[in-house]
Amino acid sequence: MPPLGMIVGGGLLPQRAAAAAAAAGRVPHVVVLEGFGEPRDYAAYPHIVCRLGAAGRMLEWLRAAGARDLVLAGRVSRPSFFALRPDAGAARMLPRIGMRAFGGDDSLLTAVLRVLREEGFNPMEAYAVLEDLLVRDPTALTTHLPDEDARRDIRRGLAVVRALGAVDVGQGAVVQQGLVLAVEAIEGTDAMLARAGTLRREGPGGVLVKILKPGQDRRVDLPTIGPDTVANAAAAGLRGIAIEANGTIIVDRAATAAAAEAAGLFLLAIDPSHEAWSETIS
Repeated sequence: MPPLGMIVGGGLLPQRAAAAAAAAGRVPHVVVLEGFGEPRDYAAYPHIVCRLGAAGRMLEWLRAAGARDLVLAGRVSRPSFFALRPDAGAARMLPRIGMRAFGGDDSLLTAVLRVLREEGFNPMEAYAVLEDLLVRDPTALTTHLPDEDARRDIRRGLAVVRALGAVDVGQGAVVQQGLVLAVEAIEGTDAMLARAGTLRREGPGGVLVKILKPGQDRRVDLPTIGPDTVANAAAAGLRGIAIEANGTIIVDRAATAAAAEAAGLFLLAIDPSHEAWSETIS
């Protein structure tokens, strides 16, 4: 099989994707983003380490390896545009990205994917390599279930995240007793949960809601949770997590569900478009 190109940041998701590709007989060629991914995690595969602005070097190396299918996965904190220090190849691509470089993450990533296709690559979803990453249908993944108060908080969280996503800001929110404790912006889910923990009210804990932005390209930056998310949600005093069925990645589903069960949290995959979850912001 042809090699699989990967550009990876931090976390378990790209490691699992690389292992799954290798197990399927497809050698992953991995570009580890400096300061985000750990090169030692990819020691078993051909890999190089590149700073984020060295797009020219990345694509040249992947092209020489014969890797045309390309997976982008892992945690990356978006730097200042002026901190990128683009190499010659990246500088050549920047005019094609244009003002989208100064927009939200989805706007930028959509432009990046278009440029990658123009460069001869085929960007792929991480879940094309790891089929068990998505919960395909609405279901409860724990024996703990939300009561009606928690379901109202989920509905409120969905309305808030839809509004955020419409302006390309974030994919998550924490709601407790109808109050929005935190919304996800550039800091990411873990930092949002830490902030929510400092703002929690007395009484029943809040909920974390993670869904796709409206119209989001599904090949990159899908909402993602894992065992660390559960641990951080529990530390913040939450009582449950609601994610989008067929739209939110769960890294190590068994471990994530087990962690939620042990912590007494519900973990619920829902269809946000179902009428049961509709609410308008008042």
